[in-house]
Amino acid sequence: MTDPRTAPPESAPQPRYTPLRERHEALGASFTDFGGWAMPVRYSSDLAEHHAVRTAAGLFDISHMAEFFVSGTGAAEYLDYALAGRLSTMALGRAKYSLVLDHTGGIIDDVIVYRLGDERFLVIANAGNRDPVAVALAERATGRPVEVLDGTDDYSLIAVQGPLARAVLDATPGLGEFDHPLDQLKYYAAVAASFLLHPVLVARTGYTGEDGYELLVPNASAGALWDALLAAGRPLGLVPAGLAARDTLRLEAGMPLYGHELSLDIVPAQAGLGRAVAADKADFVGRAGLASVVATDASVLVGLVSAGKRAGRAGYAVMDADTPVGEVTSGALSPTLGHPIAMAFVAPSMSAPGTELCIDVRGTRIPATVTALPFYRRTT
Repeated sequence: MTDPRTAPPESAPQPRYTPLRERHEALGASFTDFGGWAMPVRYSSDLAEHHAVRTAAGLFDISHMAEFFVSGTGAAEYLDYALAGRLSTMALGRAKYSLVLDHTGGIIDDVIVYRLGDERFLVIANAGNRDPVAVALAERATGRPVEVLDGTDDYSLIAVQGPLARAVLDATPGLGEFDHPLDQLKYYAAVAASFLLHPVLVARTGYTGEDGYELLVPNASAGALWDALLAAGRPLGLVPAGLAARDTLRLEAGMPLYGHELSLDIVPAQAGLGRAVAADKADFVGRAGLASVVATDASVLVGLVSAGKRAGRAGYAVMDADTPVGEVTSGALSPTLGHPIAMAFVAPSMSAPGTELCIDVRGTRIPATVTALPFYRRTT
């Protein structure tokens, strides 16, 4: 038997790469670990990529996201039970933001659900939560006339985000045969199409605060679609964009990130997501737990804005004079607004917009004012 005191340490798990790895490397991308995946963090400049999405368009590889296909005669009723929202009333082709809760009401993950047919749905979850979401969906399907298939390893997801996103898609050769015209596609809706005769689902959704589209394709088609979108979009100002720009974009838009604003220790109302819970449903996982939560003392999510250039970061204390009243969950110097912004959980008594607080930035107190989210909202 090997002596555990002298045994070599177990090697770290190898990171996973998306089918677009070689294209990212050819574009000079720097990589970072995200949920066990090696993902492009930037190609050139965080700021340049961020500004391109706000003014023209950015191209993102988000193939690390997890895809679950739910089908069967009981699919709609099952999702009403398995998730916090009411999915059974969704129209065909529409999408909806929802939450996977545990029995205490804590958040396992936030997801987007698409209705692909009367009895067929697609649930897209975060990369780092693929396993817990898979377990939750499987357990909640027991005894129900429904099938849940994990399609993550078979599909790639590419996002085109920005005010010129539709123009990029319109200019992309080989992309067409939409079930209905792209200019009639509503926000939070999806349409079946084709790319070089292969199926593609085009959804008008995103995580940047801009208009845009997310395209789900079989892995075999991903490289050609990426190349075609990049070639068609470059004359319009499109650039490939990495996770760094994606993070500052979603922060400006006040969009939560799991592990920062969302966790098993946070219930939806604390994160400003009470609207995502259909509390009047007869039953769903987490309903009893939410009913037992005493919200009066629970911290709540707020926005904070500061002057200068020093931004609060995740984990920094939020202070009222010398008294800690909360903690920053995400923060950055906003590329669009030009001043520091942050999201933080603070005591309810300190959450009203206009409340003056401070962020402890490495021992220096930086004045910060509570503001309503989002920090940035597109005008068109």
